[in-house]
Amino acid sequence: MAFLISAALIVQPAMAQRSISFIRDTEIEHILRDYSTPIFQAANVVPEAVTIGLVRDDTLNAFVAGGQNMFFHTGFLMDTTLSELIGVTAHETGHIAGGHLARSGDAMSDAATIATIFTLLGLAAALGAGRADVGMGVLGGGQEAAMRTFFAFTRAQEGSADAAATVYLEKIGWSSEGLLAMMQKLAGQELLPENRQVEYVRTHPLTQNRIQAIRYFVENQSKNNGKRFPEDFYDKHERMVAKLMGFIRPDQALRRYDANDKSIPARYGRAIALYQKGRINDALTITDSLIAQEKNNAYFHELKGQILFEDGRAADAVQPYRESVRLDPESGLLRAALGHALLEVGNDRFLDEAIGHLNAAARQEPGSALVWRLLSSAYSRADRQPQLAYARAEEALARGDIRAAKFHADRAERLLPAGSPEWIRAQDIRVMVESRAGVSN
Repeated sequence: MAFLISAALIVQPAMAQRSISFIRDTEIEHILRDYSTPIFQAANVVPEAVTIGLVRDDTLNAFVAGGQNMFFHTGFLMDTTLSELIGVTAHETGHIAGGHLARSGDAMSDAATIATIFTLLGLAAALGAGRADVGMGVLGGGQEAAMRTFFAFTRAQEGSADAAATVYLEKIGWSSEGLLAMMQKLAGQELLPENRQVEYVRTHPLTQNRIQAIRYFVENQSKNNGKRFPEDFYDKHERMVAKLMGFIRPDQALRRYDANDKSIPARYGRAIALYQKGRINDALTITDSLIAQEKNNAYFHELKGQILFEDGRAADAVQPYRESVRLDPESGLLRAALGHALLEVGNDRFLDEAIGHLNAAARQEPGSALVWRLLSSAYSRADRQPQLAYARAEEALARGDIRAAKFHADRAERLLPAGSPEWIRAQDIRVMVESRAGVSN
């Protein structure tokens, strides 16, 4: 997991009273997709159409926004059980399948809310801006009250999503007990002043009627009570929690994962926490022991690469990053990390390899301003001016700088071979920004 600052979306200065920090992690995104895909399929939602995003926030919350985008707060992921996580995932899927956001047009009446929504609709660019396996992007989030106005579903929609969740889980053969446990955990929140309620309750109105309806289903209708989820789900959940806690709450992780605990999740969380606390050699020792135990785990190799890279040892980081990419070649974030490390070595004999990985990363993460910036650096060093102009156009577009995007797209059109894929894409960028903002010649 490697944090970095992504390109920020352009928002009105007056709207920047709150920010949302997105993080990226290939492993955690894979885990959440493993959990959610059967639920999406049960809901007749195309899994590939749903973007799963992580919000770095310690509060207990999960929500959907902008259509088929599902967000989980890191605090929620660390502080809920596997059963509760799956229950809430099913509930949020109920909002997507029910088209609840599409029916919330009246909530977008004021300019503050509109700015907030369009900021969140820039998710693809924000989530694509990672340097390695995790990237942190800060978006102007708009006024907090406006966000709550829009994201707060009605009680009828909440009840509908609850009912849908129980149907999906029952169809799969999974228990709804986690959804009930989550609602019971939040019981009583509706009686508190709003400023003391957890974030989830402020955006998802909770009532005793909802809890009673879910309890009735669990106690009288479900045939799956007490059933376990697929066995690998439990190990994945423990690793996800350990990883997040190591990065975000290192002191807590070191208390929770005692040095005498030799389980993989405990060592994983401890290695990350030690690295976060600057104890590099101790972190590397544990990471090497994890790699020895699971040689084909791309994320253990990635962790080693990240520790070395951020310790200023780019040349040493290249091999573990290469191994992570070999094991997970479809991850654009890992490819970007390897490309970055190769560039940082400073030896031009690695340029072609870096460009190859960064181009693969750009295909997998096309909205990543950072990937295009790294490609620009590589093309500049290789003196490949046509490709440099094109990469700068893509970077400017990802950053939301439409005038710079047009300038570089115009230059790329002049320099690239007519009819080449990059030439066609440069034309598309120019036409897109001209139609968007009236910046034609």
